[in-house]
Amino acid sequence: MAIKAYLLMKVKTGKSKEVLKLLREIPEVEQAHACFGRPDIFGLLNADDDRALAEMIITKIQTIPGVEETDTHIVAQD
Repeated sequence: MAIKAYLLMKVKTGKSKEVLKLLREIPEVEQAHACFGRPDIFGLLNADDDRALAEMIITKIQTIPGVEETDTHIVAQD
């Protein structure tokens, strides 16, 4: 079953633009926005299932240079 999740990210100072650029190149990233305060970036992700979501976060997102922390919130389905 397809799932959506909000991803809150902490990035190194001065790296938000670079992280956003790389994040937006990932096809499963529906939206990504830099914000003032914490977290530094909010994202909305789409994945086929929880395993695909975990794989994307671990291998594609957490490996982006400048990403320090991620916090994932799976959207409750109606």
